[in-house]
Formats: sequence, structure tokens, C-alpha cells
Amino acid sequence: MSINVKAIERDISFQKDQTKYAYVMTTTLYNTLKANKVIREAALRSGVNQGVMQACWDAAGEVIKAWATEGHNVPIPGLGSMRFSVRARSVENVNDVKTSLIKTRRVIFTPSQEVKDELANTSISITCYDRNGEIVKRVTSADEGDVEDGDNENQNDNENQGGNSGNSGSSVPTLTISKTGSGTSAVTVGGNAVNSGSQIAAGTEVALSVTPAAGQTPTATPNGSSVTLTESDGTYTGTFQMPDGNATLVINSGSTGGGGGVDQN
Repeated sequence: MSINVKAIERDISFQKDQTKYAYVMTTTLYNTLKANKVIREAALRSGVNQGVMQACWDAAGEVIKAWATEGHNVPIPGLGSMRFSVRARSVENVNDVKTSLIKTRRVIFTPSQEVKDELANTSISITCYDRNGEIVKRVTSADEGDVEDGDNENQNDNENQGGNSGNSGSSVPTLTISKTGSGTSAVTVGGNAVNSGSQIAAGTEVALSVTPAAGQTPTATPNGSSVTLTESDGTYTGTFQMPDGNATLVINSGSTGGGGGVDQN
């Protein structure tokens, strides 16, 4: 088995009149498995009746949710542990403490050593595509297999500690998302939804999908620079690369007229 990665040559410049190409790597996500397929496979491997396995699966899920909402760090056998948390701004005056300081609620998963060992020992296969979509190179990984530890249990989840802006004691940039307009939009990384306040590593490709109201033209600007959006069947898509520092992405899903940075197909 191996982890399949695509290295795609993309324009990573945020400047309208400039281009800067680089190979951006993202993991290949085949699909999201359905729960009943996982249950059926687990039943086959364990010799347990599928109905019994389903009941155990459901019961474990209810227990995990109940204990996590009580503030526990709940072990997930064979995988690691999970807990709930929040990301919030800090204030100096106790009278300013209020729930509006909370930016996002979080699910924190910390993998077990066994899972980290499995990941470290899994090879990585990289396929390189040029800007025209042609395969130009294939690479088999020779990295050291370092694995992130996940969220530190003692990590402070507050932002702006000590009056200094930052990312909760981490160097990973934060993406703030502001949405306007009457249409709908989605922001994803590697096929997974991204919410405002999420931490995204610098250089990561962020994907956008915007469906404006009829007769409207959407725009998307990370840190004030326009993303080129391509239209297909009324939905506009585009990508940009997360910068080294924090970014603010403004999505307008309902501006009238033909805005700049939009390709019509």
C-alpha cells in the first residue's frame, strides 16, 4: 500500500499581472467510504455477526459523543483519542469575557502510536503533472517518515495570547473566511470542508466552489488578490495557495456584472 500524491504545476502568484509557477502537492482522495461497508468488512475480519457489529458501532459512537460533550478526552480503540475544544480570542479585562469571543468549535483527534507507526511505514508515490495536465515525472518517496503528533493536549487554544497576534502557539497560518452575496460557496482542502478560523499549512492548495444567484458573477480575493474562477454549469471553481502568514478570504457570491478574474467556459 502507498499514499498517492499529486504534484501539479500551478500559478501561485497572488498578483493579477504576474505569474509564478510551482509544483503544489496534494494527496489523492479517492472517495469517502460508507459506514456500512466498514462495518461489513470489520464483521468479516472479526467473525462477528454484522448486526452485532452494527449495534456495537452505534453504541460506541453514542458513548464517545456523550463523554466528549462532558469534557473528556475519549479513547477510540485502535485509533487514538478525541476531544472537543474551541478556538477563541483572549482579552485582558474579565468584564470583556463573553461567548462572542469564541470563533470556532473544534474536534481534536490525536492518533495512537500504532496509527502513527503505520503511517510512518507507508510509502508515498508522487505523480507530477505540468500546467497542461501532462504527466512529466513519477517519484517514490525516500523521506524519513516523520509524523505529526496531532494537537498537543496542553496546547493553549486561545488566540492573541499576551496581546500578540498568532496561531495558538503554532506557526501554522489561520484562514479567515468572509462571505457576502445571495449565492452559496464552499472552501475545501483535500476534499474536506474548511471553516473560518481553520489553521492551514503554508503552501497548501485551497479550493473554492461558488454558485451565485441567477445573473450574478462571484469573486474571491485572498488577502486582496483575485482568484481566477472558472464557470461550468453555473458553478465557479478556483484554487489558491495558502501564504506563509494568516490570510483573509473574501467570497462575494452575488456581485452583478462581469467581475475580473473569471473565465467563462
